[in-house]
Amino acid sequence: MKVPMIKQLTAFIENNDEDYITEALEVLEDLTEVSSLKGEELDVIGELISNMYGALEVNAEIKKGIPKKEAVNGFMKRVLGSIDQ
Repeated sequence: MKVPMIKQLTAFIENNDEDYITEALEVLEDLTEVSSLKGEELDVIGELISNMYGALEVNAEIKKGIPKKEAVNGFMKRVLGSIDQ
């Protein structure tokens, strides 16, 4: 996951609507079923999916009243904490 990507996606959600991200996720998840995709292509799609879900989680925290910077930092700490386990 990349913080700049999550910040950009979060800004997109703020300026538009999270439904766009949800629908894009459905498309990307469906694309992972294409049997001819190479590992590298699946990795790129997987990274996009991860960042989009991360942005949705950050947006949910912002809706609860948590400042954007704090929401992003908290999310990344949870991600890094889960990797360390």
